[in-house]
Amino acid sequence: MDLLSLEHFSGCLNETFSADLQGMQAAFVLVEAQPLPVRSPDALRAPFSLVFHNASALLFPQQTYRMHHPRLGSTDIFLVPVAQDKTGFLYQAVFN
Repeated sequence: MDLLSLEHFSGCLNETFSADLQGMQAAFVLVEAQPLPVRSPDALRAPFSLVFHNASALLFPQQTYRMHHPRLGSTDIFLVPVAQDKTGFLYQAVFN
């Protein structure tokens, strides 16, 4: 598999990814895909950040989730809860 990059995700804004949660599926909508400052010119990829929204009232723990998307397929993404809004929680993934 290719090293994931911002370009893989930038065309998926406002689209739903599903995550495996102990036999159940949870919907995470990609609401932000942003580049991060480059710290090393020798890096294999440009760093970037993704923010997903989940509308559940339940806070999911910081951990790696198996995420599925119709075009991108399946990949493991480490999500960290970073904020709560009126309709759920925001989770961030940082790739560096």
